[in-house]
Amino acid sequence: MMKTDIQIAQEAQMEHIKNVAARAGIAEEELEFYGKYKAKLSDELWERIKDREDGKLVLVTAINPTPAGEGKTTTTVGLGQAMAKLGKNALIALREPSLGPCFGIKGGAAGGGYAQVVPMEDLNLHFTGDFHAITSANNLLAAMLDNHIQQGNQLGIDPRQVVWKRCLDMNDRVLRNIVVGLGNKMDGMVREDHFVITVASEIMAILCLADDLADLKKRLGKIVVAYNFGGEPVTADDLHATGAMTALLKDAVKPNLIQTLEHTPALVHGGPFANIAHGCNSVRATKMALKLSDITITEAGFGADLGAEKFFDIKCRMAGLKPDAVVLVATVRALKYNGGVAKADLAQENLEALAKGIVNLEKHIENIQKYGVPVVVTLNSFITDTDAENEFIRNFCEERGCEFALSEVWEKGGEGGIALAGKVLETLENKTSDFHTLYGDELSIKEKIETVAKEIYGAKGVIYEPAAEKQIAKIEALGFAAFPVCMAKNQYSLSDDAKKLGRPEGFGIHIREVYVSAGAGFVVALTGAIMTMPGLPKVPAANGIDVTEEGKITGLF
Repeated sequence: MMKTDIQIAQEAQMEHIKNVAARAGIAEEELEFYGKYKAKLSDELWERIKDREDGKLVLVTAINPTPAGEGKTTTTVGLGQAMAKLGKNALIALREPSLGPCFGIKGGAAGGGYAQVVPMEDLNLHFTGDFHAITSANNLLAAMLDNHIQQGNQLGIDPRQVVWKRCLDMNDRVLRNIVVGLGNKMDGMVREDHFVITVASEIMAILCLADDLADLKKRLGKIVVAYNFGGEPVTADDLHATGAMTALLKDAVKPNLIQTLEHTPALVHGGPFANIAHGCNSVRATKMALKLSDITITEAGFGADLGAEKFFDIKCRMAGLKPDAVVLVATVRALKYNGGVAKADLAQENLEALAKGIVNLEKHIENIQKYGVPVVVTLNSFITDTDAENEFIRNFCEERGCEFALSEVWEKGGEGGIALAGKVLETLENKTSDFHTLYGDELSIKEKIETVAKEIYGAKGVIYEPAAEKQIAKIEALGFAAFPVCMAKNQYSLSDDAKKLGRPEGFGIHIREVYVSAGAGFVVALTGAIMTMPGLPKVPAANGIDVTEEGKITGLF
């Protein structure tokens, strides 16, 4: 019987992190150790390597996720291991997982099978404390805001227009809408408040988009926390909170180094969700990886309609990055699911359902090609897949000008990714990326939202709630019109209705709320019923997690 991911991870013989670092040309004194198997990369290292030429940048993305599983992180890790087997100097750059989904529905997020990063339990639980630092900085700002109102409110903050929310890295639906300040006069001003999950906090986005500590501090100061009675924005700088927040984040801003099961170096840093935030690991980690390696393999969350779009239009735009190739992950099972097959029947060969569901893959291929980046499609292979199904998909991709490779990294580790690595290397050698963003800064906020909705999702139009109309007008009047848009949308469908699988057409995208993340440098548009604080399922993954008497964690995926 195949072992579980956690069994494979716990049986792994890890190398001391200083030896893994040495493979990437990093000296021991350039590391800040968190035990034997984790380290942060120091500012001194960046100073030494910052003038080097960048290596190639490969983005791993996927079709819309289904309950059948796609394996984007698994593919990223396996591809990095395969590159190492081929003697290439490659690094992988991933996001850190959030505790919320880990105890909720998703389980751990460190890859799978024989393509994982380790130590798996540390990564999924507290890791190096980055998320705790972000949570603390976020909530310090919230505490200072409410304290300012209580202590005389010199800035004239309108308690009905407080927009800064508290955060917690846990799925906890009862915290979405709360009342604070109950009790007597000394307990603060009574007002409605809200929580978001830490990975949706603007501070997470800022940490992931900041170039360095100075940039981080500047961005934190610009956060809009509320509006005064005159309707003008009040910022973190106005509250004198910026210095203390920066102090809490000074170590969190440094990228983390761990290893894969085959000891390939992996930078794992930052973790915004891609459905409600911008879904990419930190700019610092990506830039460091590009200086340290010839090939950097990174991933962006959920399907290409979310993660890849935000990687291109937000991260690459702000950081001046130019991706050289995209690996688009799909599975036969997920495509059949998109074609209407029930989860229980996905193991049976069904070319008819495959032909119906492959339109989802087709749309993602077309979308990536709009950015001018060459695409390699890879099928994350399952034992139940048939040769006929694989061939059908291969022909479909090759007819659309995409390279195609089967990936068996879950079962075979790096060895199972050699075919994919070969196709990626071929693409990097023979095809030039003509990368460009989808829209220019000069468009209005509505034009940007509509461009993404029509071009990427395939919507026929956009419907704005009256509140969203007002918010857009206010954001533009305040001078934030040049910002890119971060679309908060469900991950399961190209539309804003999770039940519309495949390639839906003729639908409208509903925009219910729009707000500015002035420090991060983007405008967030909430579509459909998207939540910035998820809830736990009826039977949460936490039910199955335990620790043995010897202190060994079980059930973590």
